Amino acid sequence: MKFAVHQVNHIGGRKYNQDRVGYSYTNDALLLVLADGMGGHLHGEIAAQIAVNTFMRAFSHLERGRAQEPEVFLRLTMRDGHDEIARYVREQQLGGHPGTTCVAALVQDGQLWFAHAGDSRFYLLRDGAVANVTKDHSVVQQWADWGIITPAEMKTHPDRNKITNCLGGVDDMFYVEVSSGIELRDNDTLLLCSDGFWSPLTDGELGDLCAAPSLQDALIEMVDRALSREGEGADNTTAVIARLGNAEQENRTDMPVCMVLDERSTSI
Repeated sequence: MKFAVHQVNHIGGRKYNQDRVGYSYTNDALLLVLADGMGGHLHGEIAAQIAVNTFMRAFSHLERGRAQEPEVFLRLTMRDGHDEIARYVREQQLGGHPGTTCVAALVQDGQLWFAHAGDSRFYLLRDGAVANVTKDHSVVQQWADWGIITPAEMKTHPDRNKITNCLGGVDDMFYVEVSSGIELRDNDTLLLCSDGFWSPLTDGELGDLCAAPSLQDALIEMVDRALSREGEGADNTTAVIARLGNAEQENRTDMPVCMVLDERSTSI
């Protein structure tokens, strides 16, 4: 499979860095996953790490390096992440409900599937524009759907951080939304990001990533821009981006490759 992947993380102005991100691939499939932990002192970073690790582990155990049923794989793996967080909390007697958003994308057989819980987003960028994007599981998204506020007001509303779905929280608050398969085109760009990344940026700015000569440089510039706009109150700001197509490098491997970003070494 031909693709290029880059990932970046910045703690922003927060005391804790609770974002986690990674990707994994075989000769036949590519998985991207990102989690944004919640709870500060309630160990949201542990919940996020468990979510990412659960996806990495499940992907590495796929028979013949590909998912037989992609939608089922994404749904069950995210449920496993939710259950694993709950198990860890019980065993460690942490108290409270550390939780995390999660978004994952799977590419194989020339198609794309994505799944999410919470307000971390997946974007399909195509021809310089946003061709597809997840819908947030949040209070402000519900209000926008009902016409109470506008989509533009969602980004600045004081309740914008209140989500209605997550892994690791109370059980009846969790569900997984999974897309059907989408046919991919040459030069499609996949972006997974936390709300600290997408919230300060416009769809037009994200669409510019399609034509960037260097995805890595463009991604870092976008993080700098998001942090500058949010100032001292900037949230953890994290993204993983993949460009697919014939112009990219062929990635071949004898075994599954897993690349989880070390958030302790990624300040920019």
